[in-house]
Parts: sequence; C-alpha cells; structure tokens
Amino acid sequence: QLQLVESGGGLVQPGGSLRLSCAASGFTLDSFAIGWFRQAPGKEREGVSCINSSGSSTNYADSVKGRFTTSRDNAKNTVYLQMNSLKPEDTAVYYCAAQRQCGQPIDFWGQGTQVTVSS
Repeated sequence: QLQLVESGGGLVQPGGSLRLSCAASGFTLDSFAIGWFRQAPGKEREGVSCINSSGSSTNYADSVKGRFTTSRDNAKNTVYLQMNSLKPEDTAVYYCAAQRQCGQPIDFWGQGTQVTVSS
C-alpha cells in the first residue's frame, strides 16, 4: 500500500518550535518533490513549502519564509518541516504530498497532523 504518514504535530506555545516528518511506505520518495500544505478551520488548504526530489531547491509561502525550513533524507525515505517562531495563525492540520515536480498535480497525500499554537 502506497502511503505518506505525517508525524510530529502537537500543541506548542507561541514562539516555540516543532518538526514535522513525512515518511513514505510502499514507494521511495526520491523520485518525488514533496510539498507541505496546511488547512486551518474554515479556511482553504494552502501551500506552505516544497522541496524538489534531490533536495537542491526549496520554496516557501511568504507567511512562513524565514521561519520554516523543509529538508529531506532520501536514505530514510523521509521529508521534514522544521517550524520555528510559531504563531497562533500557524494553527492548522498540516499535510505532506508527493508530486513529480513542485507545482504539479499531487500524486499522494498524507493523512495530516494537527499543529496547535496557543498559550
């Protein structure tokens, strides 16, 4: 079964940090770009970041630039999203998604992990 599984979400205070992981099972991630997306209650899903298949190129939404960093370890079949200086407006369900290249249609979605930023 082809799956992406996110982990690492939770409750954190404003200004805190979390690292999300996106692990693949049933296929190897090294042929795919991986995007991170989020959806807050009552809002549409939005793109947060994307990393290409080799890890040589990344891009970020303006709202997270300078605070979030995406990276990958293809040997571990895992992609990461390091989130620093978290704000309440970062509260959302975070999803990873596999695509052939950043910006192209999504081939696989993960199930999502909740991130809540609150004091």
